[in-house]
Amino acid sequence: LSALLGKDAPNLSPSVIAGLKADWQVEYERWQRRDLSARRYVYIWADGVYLQDRMEDHSECMLVLIGNTPEGKKELIGFQVGVRESAQSWRELLIDLRQRGLRIAPQLAIGDGALGFWKALDEAFPGTRHQRCWCHKVSNVLDKVAKSVQGPMKNDLRNIYLAPHRAEAETAIDVFVEKYH
Repeated sequence: LSALLGKDAPNLSPSVIAGLKADWQVEYERWQRRDLSARRYVYIWADGVYLQDRMEDHSECMLVLIGNTPEGKKELIGFQVGVRESAQSWRELLIDLRQRGLRIAPQLAIGDGALGFWKALDEAFPGTRHQRCWCHKVSNVLDKVAKSVQGPMKNDLRNIYLAPHRAEAETAIDVFVEKYH
């Protein structure tokens, strides 16, 4: 805990740590029940993060949703431990958010290729458009080519998704196709 509280944090005895943990648990539970009726997210990012304790033989999947407000501010919307990235686990998280007041559907959701999220999203917010995450796309593409090609290819892919206008992105795609077939 000294990494969180500073190297000079006094008295990190087991009872102090237990007290801190209890306080954090209360804060977490309050955060998990917060009213979302005044919140609006233009787009959201979704991902499952796998966490494995060194003592456990399996990893837990933490489902994470981050939203971007109309003002451009990123916020952690919700997270929970799920069973892999199943549609049922994502459905439970999305329904919980709706029950707490998140009624306005995001315009766009960004996620990896895990189909469970997309299925649950269509049920909870049917009008939200889907977009595959560029970080995942790039990783998947680079994983299929020789290491010697990965650096230049990564730069060429970046030219596509960072293009300021559609026409420039399409030109960058043409260059990419010509270089890498």
